[in-house]
Amino acid sequence: MTHAGHHLAELNIGRLLAPTDDPRVAEFMGALDKVNGLGKRMPGFVWMMEGSGTPGTGNTENCIAGDPQSVANLTVWTDIASLEQFVWNTVHRQFYQRRAAWFEVLHKMHFVMWWVPQGHRPTLEEGLERLEHLRANGASAYAFGWDWLDEAQLWKRRSCTAATELAQ
Repeated sequence: MTHAGHHLAELNIGRLLAPTDDPRVAEFMGALDKVNGLGKRMPGFVWMMEGSGTPGTGNTENCIAGDPQSVANLTVWTDIASLEQFVWNTVHRQFYQRRAAWFEVLHKMHFVMWWVPQGHRPTLEEGLERLEHLRANGASAYAFGWDWLDEAQLWKRRSCTAATELAQ
């Protein structure tokens, strides 16, 4: 399904288990540029927030509440299939499956998607507001996860997390 005149935005947030120079997160930090670079070269990629995936320092647009261990990844894609291809059929999936080695368990939704007009570059604040809306109200056209999208299929087969866990 396409949404005429719109692209798909996604925000994924997390908190590292340790500071960026700690050996416990070195593998993640070392692969960040490679994984982001791959995403930028994927068919259907439109835009990525400066510093996506890099822990916030308080001086960048990707910082959450001044926390230097917070991580925000905000991207825009032409469609669902393109985002799914990158997330579930590239090296990104391997890092997703190992996220517990580098990130705290947040015990609440940490991923949200929404449709944006073509050419719009969402801000971190916009994404965080959409995430809060999803947490408070559940999935809707305003803010949703993979399970809200009938046309999203790869996440059902490739995700290492059960669909019921993603909905929590």
